[in-house]
Amino acid sequence: MAHPPSYYAATANDHTPPAPLAGDEEADVCVVGAGYTGLSAALHLAERGYSVVVLEAERIGWGASGRNGGQLGVGQRKDQRSLEEMLGREWARRLWDLGLESNALVKDLIARHRIDCDLKPGLLHAGWKRGDANWLKEEVEHLAKDYGYTAMRYVPREEIREMVATDCYHGGILEEGGAHLHPLNYALGLARAAREKGVRIHEQSPVIEVTQTDPAAVRTTGGTVRARHVVLACNGYLGKLEPRVAGTIMPINNFILATEPLGARARELIRDDVCVQDTKFVIDYYRLSADGRLLFGGGESYSPKFPDDIASFVKKPMLRVFPQLKDARIDYAWGGTLAITMTRLPNFGRLAPNVIFAHGYSGQGINIATLGGKLIAEAVAGQAERFDVMAKLKTPKFPGGTLLRYPGLVAGMIFYALKDRLP
Repeated sequence: MAHPPSYYAATANDHTPPAPLAGDEEADVCVVGAGYTGLSAALHLAERGYSVVVLEAERIGWGASGRNGGQLGVGQRKDQRSLEEMLGREWARRLWDLGLESNALVKDLIARHRIDCDLKPGLLHAGWKRGDANWLKEEVEHLAKDYGYTAMRYVPREEIREMVATDCYHGGILEEGGAHLHPLNYALGLARAAREKGVRIHEQSPVIEVTQTDPAAVRTTGGTVRARHVVLACNGYLGKLEPRVAGTIMPINNFILATEPLGARARELIRDDVCVQDTKFVIDYYRLSADGRLLFGGGESYSPKFPDDIASFVKKPMLRVFPQLKDARIDYAWGGTLAITMTRLPNFGRLAPNVIFAHGYSGQGINIATLGGKLIAEAVAGQAERFDVMAKLKTPKFPGGTLLRYPGLVAGMIFYALKDRLP
């Protein structure tokens, strides 16, 4: 089975055929899931000398890793002042340092393994409401004063109108360390690098059971992998595989479209070719592709099902920002599933001494999931201090558990979506 239709699938640059698990294998570590977390963990473990098998139910980057907006942020999903209020200055500072490292790690992996994924610099946070502009300006000042971080600057309303061809925004932050990339080709590049280090990747091999033994037996319909350690890296596709942590995440769907190539109009929309995301609770995010299309993500969906017409669904928020694109042809439209947590911070932990997991990146997956894989490799190797910085974050379960969490989500999302529409 190929990847679901999308602009990313149509422009994927690695077409290695799948090799499903057939028979029994042994490894030091079995990784379940071939997204950013699993591929990064496999690569870093292999570099440490571990034998690694990766089992993927579908194809590499099948989930959010191959369908997301391609925005590479700096830091965690929560802003730094909120982290300080939640966790105190010392813990928040450690998360900030890990967040900076996560961004640098992605860029280092791309350079070191020569991953062709259209990496471009710059991320613009755009203030949707008038009051957001003051908040954004204060965040820049806080990071410069208390963290010594000066690789971002405040952009006033007049300048942001010159950078982005819309009147929607009241100010913004330009993150010079932020970037954007082709997310599926990044995942495929990680997989290639892992294979070159000896990692065995079996796609189309859904896991049906992980035994509570040492070594563990990870079973698929085609065979079994026996391993001293197991890494669960399933994120929004965890399903019923591990009910002990399933309730800490909420799988939700997000949607993106790609216009026709816009030629010279593309840089008229986004002057400096940076990626953009706004400050709404249900955010719009967009950027230009390597061939000059607008890739626009947005819209709200409160059902596990995809809309019947994704293109029309996403075109509505796109035209609120760029009404001048009303006649632009839509060439691709797709959706995907990600996992959010109640706190919007990821959920790391252990289910047994030999079973470790990380998921729930809440839209900050490119950098934090890649770092998560590296921290998992450190923890498997017995150096768990940095993994534990993340694992100590308290991740409450969604009210109602896995069966009744969606009604609560619907109520909450409707409330915040209404707030987005108010002045």
